[in-house]
Amino acid sequence: MSLSDFNKATAISDGQEAKKAGYKVPFGTVSITDKARALIDTALTTKWVTKGAYVAEFESKFAALFGVKYGIAVSSGTDADAIACAVLYDFGAKRGDEVIIPALTFVATGNAVLQAGLKPVFVDVSRETLNIDPDKIEAVITPRTRAIMPVHLMGKPAEMDKIMAIAKKHRLHVIEDAAEAHGAEYKGQKIGSIGDMACFSLYAAHIVTTIEGGMIITNNEQMAEAARSLRNHGIDGKFRFKRIGFSAKMNEIEAAVGLGNLEIFHDILEKRRRNVRYLIKQFARFEKYFWYLNEDGHEVLGPHAFSMILKPGLNFTKDEFVSYLEKEGVDSRNLFYSIPTQTPSYEFMGYKLGDFPETEYCSDNGTHIGCHQDIEIAQCDYAVDVVANFLKSKGY
Repeated sequence: MSLSDFNKATAISDGQEAKKAGYKVPFGTVSITDKARALIDTALTTKWVTKGAYVAEFESKFAALFGVKYGIAVSSGTDADAIACAVLYDFGAKRGDEVIIPALTFVATGNAVLQAGLKPVFVDVSRETLNIDPDKIEAVITPRTRAIMPVHLMGKPAEMDKIMAIAKKHRLHVIEDAAEAHGAEYKGQKIGSIGDMACFSLYAAHIVTTIEGGMIITNNEQMAEAARSLRNHGIDGKFRFKRIGFSAKMNEIEAAVGLGNLEIFHDILEKRRRNVRYLIKQFARFEKYFWYLNEDGHEVLGPHAFSMILKPGLNFTKDEFVSYLEKEGVDSRNLFYSIPTQTPSYEFMGYKLGDFPETEYCSDNGTHIGCHQDIEIAQCDYAVDVVANFLKSKGY
């Protein structure tokens, strides 16, 4: 079987699996283009499949897309975060120094800080935005704080003006975790171009994907050089090592998929924006019951998914709501747990339930559904009808 035939067979199989699962509105998708298939065929034919020309081309084009000078491709979004944190050692950080992150994010953000030998310091979020509350950042800054790592959750930009002002005041670096925010904009600036560095996940469900993979972007040449070294065991030249690094290179097969995605990036992005804006408009009639993902006038979303947070005083639970969505074929995911207080692996840090009330509320009462490029408006209408029918069944 040729690679092309294999890809077609896999696509058919994936579609059959989706039908078996019964999802009329699936949560995620992946776009693998004909260009990607051709590049993969070439890589397999020439047998050059480790980091090479495709990776370099992908780095250059990705950086240009976000208006920055340097791109450093790595093996996952988690590795991107960890390497960006480890870059701080070139700028005076010491083992055990602190990086401020939101309590509500995928656990990879906290894990990456620890993997870099630093300490995550958590800050509560706003339930209306799901992003770090900048008004609570200064209270946790200490002499050992080295960076703030805001997360643009669901593709909604964090309040970067306030965050950058705090960082400047305290001489801190800013690392944007833009894992889910490809194409988002804040006050006319592209997310990923505002902080000192930015980290993207290129996981299968994201707007730009390499199936697995990550990208660090920056305008700082020294940071870019350090990140390139750190992704390959801290190498400097040929088998000379000057840093404690990682094994986190991207390969040519992944880069080929990424190059194909970059060609259709704007098409993917506009379809996702169309879907999420349609859902926002339709959900206006449910505003008594949910806080939901919104697009404020100063921003443009880079939508990963459509989030919903139950408001207080309802006669149903999130679990009841999610169970109904699933039964009716609307695939969903719970919001992330509060890392410091609802994630058992972080019990060693000594936080307790109640320390991050907004994050814990979102975790207990939040879910999100897909808005990706393979969802049509009719499917959005179906999801809205399912929500309406559920609320009607509860007497609303």
